[in-house]
Amino acid sequence: MNYTDALRPRYAGAPAPAPGAAVPGDPDTLHVVTFNIQVARHVDRAIELFRSVPAMQHADIITLQEMDAPATERIAAALGMAYVYYPATVYRRTGRDFGNAILSRWPIVEDKKVVLPHLGRLAKTQRIATAATVLVGSVPVRVYSVHLGTMVDLGFRARRDQVGAILADAAAYSRVIVGGDMNNHAIGDQFRAGGYLWPTEHNPNTDHFWNWDHIFLRGLEPRDSLGAGVVRDNLGASDHRPVWTVALP
Repeated sequence: MNYTDALRPRYAGAPAPAPGAAVPGDPDTLHVVTFNIQVARHVDRAIELFRSVPAMQHADIITLQEMDAPATERIAAALGMAYVYYPATVYRRTGRDFGNAILSRWPIVEDKKVVLPHLGRLAKTQRIATAATVLVGSVPVRVYSVHLGTMVDLGFRARRDQVGAILADAAAYSRVIVGGDMNNHAIGDQFRAGGYLWPTEHNPNTDHFWNWDHIFLRGLEPRDSLGAGVVRDNLGASDHRPVWTVALP
């Protein structure tokens, strides 16, 4: 059920460059979106969100959770973005792969799967972070797409251990973006203690009654106090709402 190999399965792709297209320079801002698309069920609705919602239309980096490879490839192709996807496990309710993806308008030059500690109590399922180094103009930015264990499957201390594994992997990088479903709000204090800014801390709820989907930044600054938010109408694409922020490289 769990994909324990640190190298595979791995899925990745990049759009072909347009003939004669100029190489973009260093950007003034980075638009980041994270979205848990519930078991990749309503991909067409998710694509419509990315095409129609102003806060999502200009996304430079997207982190997705609860994805499988075909759904990731469809979204990346529809948006003209490079992608990398690693599954963590096979989801027993669907029989399909279940994992995290990173999409980028900038080249992905390196990637890996970070296997997180602790299996779920009930189904013994594994959690991972998908990591990628994105070359934003001339600047490398390390990006993580994260889906921590649920409150049913893991206690708070175990989730802290999972965050610790991500922070340890990210320690070697000067610019880092972490986005995903944390299945907890208070876990953000651990990122803050690790030197991260938390622009989505005071967002509205992202999952029913909870504010659990977040973006953390290190070596990058939020654009301003209004540079983060939640897309309230998700067109029925998921049980979560997309979360966004704008960072200054």
